[in-house]
Amino acid sequence: MDFNFLSTPRIVCESGGLGRIGSLMQDLSCTRALVVTDPGILACGFADEAAASLRAAGIEVEIFHKVKADPPIAVVEAAVEVARAFGADGIIGLGGGSSLDTAKVIAAAVANDQPITDMIGINQVTDKRLPLIQVPTTAGTGSEVTWVSVLTSESHEKKAVYAPQLLPDVALLDAKLTLGMPRHITAATALDAMVHAIEAVTSRTRKNPISDGMADKALVLLGQNLPIVMETPSDLSAREAMLLGATLAGMAFINASVGAIHALSYPLGTGFKVPHGHANALVAGPVMRFNMPVAEAEYARLSRLLLPSRPFNSDAAAAHGLIDEMERMLVESGLESRLSGVGVTEAAIPGMANEVVTGITRLLETNPRDMTAEDVSRLYQEAL
Repeated sequence: MDFNFLSTPRIVCESGGLGRIGSLMQDLSCTRALVVTDPGILACGFADEAAASLRAAGIEVEIFHKVKADPPIAVVEAAVEVARAFGADGIIGLGGGSSLDTAKVIAAAVANDQPITDMIGINQVTDKRLPLIQVPTTAGTGSEVTWVSVLTSESHEKKAVYAPQLLPDVALLDAKLTLGMPRHITAATALDAMVHAIEAVTSRTRKNPISDGMADKALVLLGQNLPIVMETPSDLSAREAMLLGATLAGMAFINASVGAIHALSYPLGTGFKVPHGHANALVAGPVMRFNMPVAEAEYARLSRLLLPSRPFNSDAAAAHGLIDEMERMLVESGLESRLSGVGVTEAAIPGMANEVVTGITRLLETNPRDMTAEDVSRLYQEAL
């Protein structure tokens, strides 16, 4: 049972908590904070709310609001230059996964004077980072508690920075920030987090009792509260439960790893601009059915946690019930449920499969069942 579990040292769960981010930054002895966000969050007024709290605490503020989805390395480099010119001694990520991933890299790059391209890979960050607070506005990515940042290169390839230094000092969970999420984003991010939990439990390399416990609780919180939020978007208690579930799933998967669902989703993001959570949901069913010969018992256990009232008479039935529920939630969300609906063609599948087996091997290695290029092609065909 040897394992190594790393965690964000402080998690603050408080509706309206954004209003005291100034005191949280004071606790980190910061005097000049860069708020990293995107145009949509800026338009919502959340960045200005954070800035007001910071200024009230005597902290100078600069807002960088040019983050893009699947953050291009060039945009992150521009943000690093803004942080250096401002003299930032603390970073705040505010937004979805792209803003949070960008904030992590800025904090490391500014502190180390290290080129971003030199950070790509595992444990390539050379030293410490600036103080960092992460504030998610979606309940899905778990980026607020992970030590990975996924960036996009000029050639539109996913590039990941893995380093324990990217774990923030504080993750601030303020459910009020998620109330305005559109239905499709709410659904996509929740399904993303559910996939995080499922793949953490079935990882064959780094799963452990702590990650299993967090993933179990995450799946229940997300699966039971997503229908409530779909029906009543203003239900703050359900929103808070989903936000906590996404954070727990993030803590689980960053320690246990994800698998082939994520591997197959990446070409959908880079090649077809499918948002990450939606991409995971599109391929989850086929990948889970492929994994059934070795993952049936764990899928069955998760299914009984998620669907306690269902009278499953065997592990096989329960495992298939989990897969059916994930696919049902995708359809019920109103998101496109087939690859063809997001622009994927049969002609694109061989190239996508080759990208998975040659460029994303780290995730195939953690998948519970070995997978070849032919397997990947067949699974894309199944989802087409």
